[in-house]
Amino acid sequence: MKRLLRLWFGLSERVDRRTYFLTGAGLMLFKYLVDATVVWSYTHRWWSPLDYVSPLWSVRTVALQGMPPAAMLGLALWTLPFLWIGVGMSMRRAVDAGRSGWLAVLFFIPYLKFVLIGALCVLPTAPAARWLERLPDPVAADRRRSALLGLGAALAVTIPTILLGVYFKRNYSFGLFLGTPFTAGWVSAQVFNTGHPRRAGETVRLALLAVLLAGLLLIAFAAEGAFCLILAFPLAALVAIPGALLGRAVALRGHETAGMAALLAPLLVLTEPKLPPPSYEVVSTVEIAAPPDQVWQRVVSFPDIPPPTEWLFRIGVAAPERARIVGTGVGATRYCDFTTGSFVEPITVWEPGRRLAFDIVRQAPPMHEWSPYRDVNPPHLDGYFRATHGEFELVPLPEGRTRLVGRTRYEVEMSPQGYWAVAAGQIVSAIHLRVLRHIQRIVETGSSAR
Repeated sequence: MKRLLRLWFGLSERVDRRTYFLTGAGLMLFKYLVDATVVWSYTHRWWSPLDYVSPLWSVRTVALQGMPPAAMLGLALWTLPFLWIGVGMSMRRAVDAGRSGWLAVLFFIPYLKFVLIGALCVLPTAPAARWLERLPDPVAADRRRSALLGLGAALAVTIPTILLGVYFKRNYSFGLFLGTPFTAGWVSAQVFNTGHPRRAGETVRLALLAVLLAGLLLIAFAAEGAFCLILAFPLAALVAIPGALLGRAVALRGHETAGMAALLAPLLVLTEPKLPPPSYEVVSTVEIAAPPDQVWQRVVSFPDIPPPTEWLFRIGVAAPERARIVGTGVGATRYCDFTTGSFVEPITVWEPGRRLAFDIVRQAPPMHEWSPYRDVNPPHLDGYFRATHGEFELVPLPEGRTRLVGRTRYEVEMSPQGYWAVAAGQIVSAIHLRVLRHIQRIVETGSSAR
């Protein structure tokens, strides 16, 4: 077991084609069975092997429809060690076959990934292949100079890639949020360690500093706000660390110069298609000491909610303030006013005392971004979080009480959706509770007064 763990997660042992094939096939089968079982337990749909290996997100969306965001995030985190094993073993197998270790970056590219795996399963070990199993001792010479060069190289890749993805393709894609920090970590580590062996801890810290500096530069040039970048940093850091360790290994064990890895992030951003996002639903409930007919009047419209005290709304997330309606019945239009603007909600179901449902055809920005500049509106505030449908259900309870259920369906067009949907779900839940508790408060106060 120790040897297997060293083979999978270490970077010292060479990998021949037989080991590469058997390990890859076994781990892929194991991961598929676990993933398919988890998906089945939530959706009762079986994930076929052909759909599972498909790189198209549209295929995966069908299989994952109905899974809660937390479960999807769990599947994404479960995938990370397998990505590490795949890239690390592909890098060592490429060197063992006499090819560049940088070929391992193709492991992230749809379709080319399978070409790479097939080739590495066939290519024989090269007689002159060189992969150092023992690292040279770290040195202190030129640390500041090589660190600055590493940061410069990482920023030279990161900033243009982010601007390309956000402002040219207008796509907050997998390649943007995962490929960019991974590439920044790899490139900074490669430059930092070339000709000057550094410790792993120093290399990781430099990679994290590169990611942090990239975020600060985006804020400084008014390209992004701080709130989104703070949410993105844990994910970026989690991906930059393995990138840094792999870049360091290539620099010290394979003695190669930086090059191909710098193309990973822009290539992912340029080639990744923009696909329809999955839909999620948040459900919240309160119990009100009043019958449904009294609750209904305040569901349709309600007066001003007191200023928010919850920390989420105080830091800039849009808070609901009031609801008003024009007309009655199906076809009427409800307006829910937030601190950032109004949501426009045509009524689709009107069942007095029982159910009110509406589509959301226009919405206000989900938050005010943090920035030293006034009126900074980065693209992620414009339609990348989209509420599509809302509903109130009134369930009569004994003793003249009512269970009020609020439902909202929404989409998040930012990858990885499982990560951002968790944060979006918490925000929607907080909005629900603010509205439902306000309705509960004014209905119960009015009932007591009567």
